[in-house]
Amino acid sequence: MGISNKKKWKANGSKHKRLDITFFIMLGIMGIVALRFGILMIISHSFYEKLASGSHEVYSQLFATRGSVYIQDSRTKEEFPLAINRDVFFVYANPQEIKEYTIKQEIDFETFIQTIVTEVGDILVFDEDQKEGMLKKLRKDRDPYEPIKKQVEEDIVDSIKEKELAGIHFLRQSVRYYPEHELASNVIGFLGKTEEGNDIGRYGIEGYWEKELAGVSGFFEGLKSAKGRWIPLGGSETKASKDGVDLLLTIDRTLQFHACDTLKKAMELYEAEDAALIIMDPRTGAIRSMCSFPDFDPNTYGHVETVESYNNATIFTPYEPGSIFKPITMAASLNEEVITAQSVFYDSGQRDAGCIYPIRNADGKVYKDQSMSGLLENSVNTGMVWVAEQVGKQTFKQYIEEFGFGIKQGILMDTEASGSLETLNRRDNDDMDCYTATASFGQGISVTPLQVVTAFSAIANGGTLFQPYIVEEIRHTDKAFEKTKQKELRRVISTRTAATVSSMMVNVVDKGHAKLARVPGYYVAGKTGTAQIAEKGIYIDATNHSFVGFAPVEDPQFVMIVKLGRPKSGKYSSATSAAVFGDIAQFILQYYGVAPTR
Repeated sequence: MGISNKKKWKANGSKHKRLDITFFIMLGIMGIVALRFGILMIISHSFYEKLASGSHEVYSQLFATRGSVYIQDSRTKEEFPLAINRDVFFVYANPQEIKEYTIKQEIDFETFIQTIVTEVGDILVFDEDQKEGMLKKLRKDRDPYEPIKKQVEEDIVDSIKEKELAGIHFLRQSVRYYPEHELASNVIGFLGKTEEGNDIGRYGIEGYWEKELAGVSGFFEGLKSAKGRWIPLGGSETKASKDGVDLLLTIDRTLQFHACDTLKKAMELYEAEDAALIIMDPRTGAIRSMCSFPDFDPNTYGHVETVESYNNATIFTPYEPGSIFKPITMAASLNEEVITAQSVFYDSGQRDAGCIYPIRNADGKVYKDQSMSGLLENSVNTGMVWVAEQVGKQTFKQYIEEFGFGIKQGILMDTEASGSLETLNRRDNDDMDCYTATASFGQGISVTPLQVVTAFSAIANGGTLFQPYIVEEIRHTDKAFEKTKQKELRRVISTRTAATVSSMMVNVVDKGHAKLARVPGYYVAGKTGTAQIAEKGIYIDATNHSFVGFAPVEDPQFVMIVKLGRPKSGKYSSATSAAVFGDIAQFILQYYGVAPTR
């Protein structure tokens, strides 16, 4: 064999090898494609069929279902939806399809769309202007899409479907729905929109629990053609979404309705600008009712006169509590044993406490000799300054903090405020000063109604401060659930001190200024508070009326605070918020079937 022939043979051999390699590579690719095609068409067929159904497009994201929120009957544990998802429909038209239909059926296009507008418009209760607008849309016979109406109920859609009108289509959508409307609206918040148009929880439970309620969206990624169409054989990656959790709140539906309705009527009667109320179980810290006015309907949250309607005043709006703070001062000094229930204070009508002006009692009254119980019964400002002086500034401040004032309570709701004890930190010495003196009767410091009801729960239950909570149970999609356990934060006062202060508060209701808070047949403990409102550092001629109390004192079933902001009628809280408390307290005791104790 010549050299040239050898070269040719080698060249041909190399060529055949390359062809063989290419053949096997192509065969392998074809095998992979066939396998992938089989997976797509057989194994994953149902998934992609569902993915394409309804829209005939490839979704870039698979959305999680938002979790629901429930309230309850705290006696029977029956549950009621407060925030749920509801299916509605988006009605739209395809004028291009309508045009093609009329051509195929050899009917007049204008006459046919007039018929559509009449029949669909009547079912959707369109007025003449809306029908005219719909007609203009249907005349765009080269347009494949024209919206007609959003959020249409299914029964209405069924009525339209019965007409069997060409070119009219429906897209099922899930929207947030609040079946109780205004009830507990400041508790639940609402589902709003981001600037990008995405859903997001705002205020209350919806806002604080946004991440957990929203769940985690999945995704679908696939290759697309130059025209943006998905290439089935191009490979893809899918991750399923994870639905949001469901929440069961501690709120009792019946108590919420009755308490908030009573409070709203009182707000109107006394011409108050706002109102707030909380009912708490002092044995656990569970919130049974939480009312705040003005309120709103979460289904139409945009229809409010002011954004202030969204704020939950029970946790968001700190205020100077006034005389309802006096039992806290009394508890601190009794617990430190610097006074006793038998101690006597002589009231001269004023007391110099380092302020610009002497501290005086309401209406300039002089009470002379007063027992410790008498100081609360008559709400003696000068006497409470003396009580605070006995315990000392630093110890007094420490007790206020131990009772939970000046910090957020951790209620797990959006927009909770901490209030302020800033004035008590302005001097570092241990001597009493004006700010400490005024704090003794609830002025110069700010608190929230939630802090007040939590602190008084410690007095009601024998001295233990519980963590307040409003979410009773978290329910995950895998059927696992987390039940909130009552949490004892700390012992603030002794059982003896708690019983002594409770007894004094009973005298306030029986003998003092709070007679309208009485409930026949029960020992009710309570304290009134009428506090001047400060604006720009000056007290103005406007007040907040508060009442806090619990019953029956032997075994308290509830602690409640009632606050009316800037009432125009009714000079003192003894005639306004105390009366509201008495009405609701009687209902609560009957509701839970608590037997009379006196």
